Amino acid sequence: MLDFLTPQEIEILPRRLPGLLTMPEGAKGIVVFAHGSGSSRLSPRNTRVARALNEAQLATLLFDLLLPHEAEDRRNVFDIPLLATRLEEALGWLKGEEVLAPLAVGLFGASTGAAAALVAACRQPDQVSAVVSRGGRPDLAAGSLARVKAPTLLIVGGRDELVIDLNERAMDELKCEKRLEIVPRATHLFEEPGTLDVVISLAAAWFVRFLGRVSES
Repeated sequence: MLDFLTPQEIEILPRRLPGLLTMPEGAKGIVVFAHGSGSSRLSPRNTRVARALNEAQLATLLFDLLLPHEAEDRRNVFDIPLLATRLEEALGWLKGEEVLAPLAVGLFGASTGAAAALVAACRQPDQVSAVVSRGGRPDLAAGSLARVKAPTLLIVGGRDELVIDLNERAMDELKCEKRLEIVPRATHLFEEPGTLDVVISLAAAWFVRFLGRVSES
């Protein structure tokens, strides 16, 4: 049984994918992160977002979707069905943990990880209660977008013009509750001062709203 308040290293079977789980007291839900290309569970941006979500009483799970030898092949970074399957393995792991199983689940995806999150949400509609995409590539999940049921928030940098266009097209395909937020002055990685803080505020509000609603029902 898992019962702790500080980050803990875990492994997701059957591949023993390494992860970091943080379970704040009185957690209202849990957010599983799907990092983008060239990143890992140690991504500074996602780690910062996760800490803020913990402060909002949300548990977080950051894990590596690929094993080290798989990550060496760049094709795997864009293999959305593969990445989505790894997310589903994480969702299955959550179901098997007594403390975590009752929590409403959200997915937070970045870049290609956002496409994987949307595909996983489409495949697991009864388990995924909310999705947030940061600088995501929802176009890579085009075949699944219309079947996503989880409320979905797309966040894009105001200077990330190509990705804005891809997200606007995705908005037309999504049939669920949805919103597109464009962060002024931000580029793709939200490295400009204050821009990641805006992402954090938007994501936290979305997850608290929809995961909290499931927890209270």
